[in-house]
Amino acid sequence: MNRPTALPRRLAFAAVAGGLAAALLAVPSATAASTASAAKPTVVLVHGGFADASGWNSVIERLQRDGYKTIAPANPLRGIPTDAAYINSVLKSVEGPIVLVAHSYGGAVITNAAVGVENVKALVYIAAMAPDEGEKLIDLFGKFPGSQIPDSVREVPYANADGSTGVDLYLKPDKFRAAFAADLPVSTTRLMQATQRPFAASSYTDVTAGAAWRTIPSWALVATEDKAIPPALERFFYKRAKSKVYEAKGASHVPMMSQPGLVTRVIKDAIHAVD
Repeated sequence: MNRPTALPRRLAFAAVAGGLAAALLAVPSATAASTASAAKPTVVLVHGGFADASGWNSVIERLQRDGYKTIAPANPLRGIPTDAAYINSVLKSVEGPIVLVAHSYGGAVITNAAVGVENVKALVYIAAMAPDEGEKLIDLFGKFPGSQIPDSVREVPYANADGSTGVDLYLKPDKFRAAFAADLPVSTTRLMQATQRPFAASSYTDVTAGAAWRTIPSWALVATEDKAIPPALERFFYKRAKSKVYEAKGASHVPMMSQPGLVTRVIKDAIHAVD
């Protein structure tokens, strides 16, 4: 019987060795990709009153295009204790670092919700409230003139499950655009007004239980033509919080809709600073 030649064994060995080498080379690459992906923070965007999460759509498109995971939960708008507890539960469901962004009343919510959540690495306030512990929004609104909200709201009672009565706040149809979004097309603000989400009047008298901006670095955007939260009040909040401050020139209360590129840049500046 003829002895088998050694050539096939050498070829087989070479094939196995080559396969192992390829596999070993692939491992660092996959690990590096996984690490790079894990390093990118999740951006959580919280809306305010008279609005819903769709107001963030143009910002979300830009962030997703750059590879950032985004979450824009529905803020319950049932008062600071309820809303903060809900957003806190959303934050605790997210793995890895978080950049937490809020608009308007949502700023008061994240100020409470982010307290003690260690993976929240940055706060971003977009034309937003940033109260301190022990403060009420109703008192803060009286610090500076210029808000059209008090004269624009309509109060609508609603029944609670326990039989008590609450009060929802809506913006009147003929006041909505001027008070909330004067720099957007009329066709857009008509839709926003029709689909607005009211928020509980108790939000104004709820006491802030904590101030996350005291321990978490913050970035903030002033809307210079804001008729909902006076720009002077926004600057007061952001100076006190030692935020890095930007300005949206000519912007109404919704710069994330009228100037989404600028709002995205503010968020990305916060991301890069804490990466």
